[in-house]
Amino acid sequence: MAEHVRRYVETDGASGYREGGMTNLVLSHRGRTSGTLYRTGLFFGEDGDRYVLVASGSAVTHTHPQWYLNVAAEPEVHVQVLGERFLARARTAEGEERERLWSLMVGLAPVYRMYEARSRRVIPVVVLERVGSPASSVAPASSAG
Repeated sequence: MAEHVRRYVETDGASGYREGGMTNLVLSHRGRTSGTLYRTGLFFGEDGDRYVLVASGSAVTHTHPQWYLNVAAEPEVHVQVLGERFLARARTAEGEERERLWSLMVGLAPVYRMYEARSRRVIPVVVLERVGSPASSVAPASSAG
């Protein structure tokens, strides 16, 4: 993960934007207990001008991924899509919106259906909505945690 994020950031996404058959972004978020800034590479979908993420972890993970716990605690995040960097607010989709966005993401990455079947939790769907001007920059961050 750290190598993928490093290549993505250094090349403005020329290396790493399309990996694993999906489009990728870099999410910069603050550790909820440490306060450390992290960068995480994540698959994403689009819903209008919003970005959609799935907090799946993996097929055998029965706990939410660390990046999700961090953005749930501190929803102001920085996002990089290709060379564009901007400030966003993250929120967990609920109800009908979650179901619609879950279907969108399963259509892009059918593996999510398998993750859902193997997990004992409801896998969160996260919506990223821009805050402020499109030219907002990403703060420096450390590892991919």
